[in-house]
Amino acid sequence: MIKTRITQLFGIDYPLIMGGMRHVSRAEIVAAVANAGGLGFLSAHTLPSAEALREEIAKVRALTDKPFGVNLTILPGLGVEPEDYARVIVDCGVTAVETAGGNPARFIAAFNEAGVKVLHKCTAVRFALKAQQLGADAVSITGFEAAGHPGEDYVPSLVLIPATVAKLEIPVVAAGGFVNGQGLVAALALGAEGISMGTRFMMTRESPMHEAVKQRYLQATERDTTLICRSIGDSTRVLKNELTAKILELEKGEITHEELLGLASSHRWVQAALAGNPDDGAFAAGMGVGLIEDIPSCAELIQRIINEARSSVGERLKNMLG
Repeated sequence: MIKTRITQLFGIDYPLIMGGMRHVSRAEIVAAVANAGGLGFLSAHTLPSAEALREEIAKVRALTDKPFGVNLTILPGLGVEPEDYARVIVDCGVTAVETAGGNPARFIAAFNEAGVKVLHKCTAVRFALKAQQLGADAVSITGFEAAGHPGEDYVPSLVLIPATVAKLEIPVVAAGGFVNGQGLVAALALGAEGISMGTRFMMTRESPMHEAVKQRYLQATERDTTLICRSIGDSTRVLKNELTAKILELEKGEITHEELLGLASSHRWVQAALAGNPDDGAFAAGMGVGLIEDIPSCAELIQRIINEARSSVGERLKNMLG
């Protein structure tokens, strides 16, 4: 075990978190992360209805008796009102929720009353401070290296983590560029009390991502991600492919907001994933993809990260620091 305020808050063995990922964060991978001692979050907005979320929660419980959570993304146009998902989270006695995408104020009080621990995803110190003020139990802070939406400040994890820790009293989870034990040690040294990984967990055997797409990620280097949608103030880090090259070229011209979102939409990349076409979707990918060299099970990955972390501290750093 590794003891931090994050492991104590969520009742887990290791401060390793799999954030909610659309299409990927389903029952099987969430349970696998939980059984290996980490904390996985189901992606509520992957499910077509609140009732479907209820069924997915039941599936997780059939696969593990360990803690897990649900990601609640607070954005318009996702098909189901977040309030409906929130009611299911409380009704089912889920103990942890990851809020993201918007202001969680209208949900936090109800979650606190029900004993649900809230981890809010943030991209800037000012947002983390607001989440603390609203009653979040912890925050994750997303650096520029992260997959998906790293915010518009473009501050890397090396600076953003200690800047956030210095201002907050609640525990901080580091997100963005973390894939291994060395990264975990670095995050802990910077003051974080755990790490959240998306791309690395997507590249596991339990992940439902299509094998052809996984293989494209496996070929990628640290230079093979790019930011799209900067022209509309919605920067999104994705894997370089034919579609994202087209999007970047169109952003230089007169593409409309609607046309851009149509090309970059999650609906399109999910369809491309289902079809096994790695070039027809804007697939979220963090810079850490360049450090990923295999597709292990979740249990193998988590144990490897812990072993690497202990080795880094026990041998290399102690020898250097004397």
